[in-house]
Amino acid sequence: MSLLMAIDTATEACSAALWYEGDILSRYEVAPRGHTELILPMVQSLLDEAGITLSRLDGLAFGRGPGSFTGVRITLGVAQGLAFGAGLPLLGVSNLQALAQGAHRYTGCTTALSAIDARMGEVYVGGFTLKDGVMSPTLAETVQPPEAVAIPQTRWQQAAGSGFVTYPELTAHAQGLCEAVPFPDARDMLPQARQDLAAGRVQTAAEARPVYLRDKVTWQKLPGR
Repeated sequence: MSLLMAIDTATEACSAALWYEGDILSRYEVAPRGHTELILPMVQSLLDEAGITLSRLDGLAFGRGPGSFTGVRITLGVAQGLAFGAGLPLLGVSNLQALAQGAHRYTGCTTALSAIDARMGEVYVGGFTLKDGVMSPTLAETVQPPEAVAIPQTRWQQAAGSGFVTYPELTAHAQGLCEAVPFPDARDMLPQARQDLAAGRVQTAAEARPVYLRDKVTWQKLPGR
């Protein structure tokens, strides 16, 4: 049975999880400015609890975005560093998908609409449907102003993510709001990562890339610059 770890710092939450002998060990903390101090101790704590070393893992999953630019870069940088050092394959998992998987874990829903506050008056949105235990994408991930979000007429069973807190009008597209899942959790990246690992859909540390969705950012110049 494979040993698989997942890490994520792409939003306000910092988390790590380990698939170990059929069980999931996890760490999760909402700490918007503490990711760099928390994530590596979380990883080590999980390894210590399981009594294994990093090199024993069969793969390392990471939240590849979308999320905050800094948070996504931290996740990727830590994942690449760990993977280079231990010779591990990497598996990038969507943060929007993790939200949907979390909604399924809490409510048993089979469809979910995920939204993450993208700042600058925009929201990251994606739709997911359960297939073989994994909430798989059925509505392409996009970044748009909330008033421009186009959702198919069929209502999703659950809504999950911080985007629905910032823009509550988006909850009209779903039958209910899964308040227990405001941010992605690394443990909810494991189902997709396990499926990808079994199918050989992995990346080397050099190949791993983030997914920002937003292709440009408007930077405001400081006075005198």
